[in-house]
Amino acid sequence: MNTLPSATDIVQEDLEFICRELEKEFKLLEGKKLLLIGGAGFLGYYLVQSILHLNTKLPAGSAVELTVYDNFIRGVPDWLTALEGDATLTLVKHDITHPLPEGMGAFDYIIHAASIASPTFYRKYPIETMDANVNGLRLILDYCMQMKDAGTPVSGLLYYSTSEIYGDPSPENIPTPESYRGNVSCTGPRACYDESKRYGETLCVNFAQQHGVPVRIARPFNNYGPGLKITDKRVLPDFARDVLAGRDIIMLSDGKPTRTFCYIADAIVGYFKILLVGRDGESYNIGIEQPEISMAELADRVVALSKELFGYTGQVVKQDSSDSAYLVDNPNRRCPVIDKARDELGYDPKIGPDEGLRRALIWYNDNSEAEEA
Repeated sequence: MNTLPSATDIVQEDLEFICRELEKEFKLLEGKKLLLIGGAGFLGYYLVQSILHLNTKLPAGSAVELTVYDNFIRGVPDWLTALEGDATLTLVKHDITHPLPEGMGAFDYIIHAASIASPTFYRKYPIETMDANVNGLRLILDYCMQMKDAGTPVSGLLYYSTSEIYGDPSPENIPTPESYRGNVSCTGPRACYDESKRYGETLCVNFAQQHGVPVRIARPFNNYGPGLKITDKRVLPDFARDVLAGRDIIMLSDGKPTRTFCYIADAIVGYFKILLVGRDGESYNIGIEQPEISMAELADRVVALSKELFGYTGQVVKQDSSDSAYLVDNPNRRCPVIDKARDELGYDPKIGPDEGLRRALIWYNDNSEAEEA
């Protein structure tokens, strides 16, 4: 068996890729102040590290000053603690559902990524999920108006919505464009997430139209990879947890639902493009268009790669979940049209699922233990 690269090798390769793909857009960030809300989570893992990696390439005086707000409800994660000595990084413990800190100062760009995104956990904390997606967003939009009135306007605000705003599209609406209005339950077990994101988008559009707030919206499609903790309870971390424990992969469905899985480095490129060159009040699908694979095929790919990488000897076992609502309102298919992001932003994802899964599994091999998500 060949010697595997380390998780550090994978992360460094991804950070180089991100900075290379964003060479033009990142020039807009030089010397600017960026606020990342919810920076201790999955998306924050590469959002933070890509900015600090960029700073190593910039001349003195041109670094991006990055401030991270997070409630750190589970403490500061180890990867973020390891970065605390960086002079361009400031960590602030703050819950975005509370009033913004007094004297927080002016920021050139803001990313609102503070939300529970794992179905297991947003169903457990539905009101907290809604508060972050609606009330927290409103505080940031009001802040942008105040900065504009004070003569220090924000240049760009990125709001993370979700592909879940589409609900379970009818077959003729797959692949799904941004113009599709959705098929979403307002009272089901996923509604706290889906509907609060939909309302968040409505807030963004109206603040852009009525007050000129430069807010842009990302709709992520099934991101995965480094930073997504093995305890997150989403499908790939669950599969990886089984593999690395040396047991069979347990699939809690019939394996028929399909998704297109977008590796996180590709997704991060798309998100920064939206923030820096997207149009105000507009939403952009960020994901990959193909292949669209079933959960059963995903499990089979994980098994095959794990045999190659780790000598894994397990198999896939299907079971029913003990949670009766586990699959309620779970979309049967999820596949985006990304023409808008491609044409307007130059978004061009490059990392296919086999390579992305390989990188993710190697990262999980070095990060096989984590506190519950």
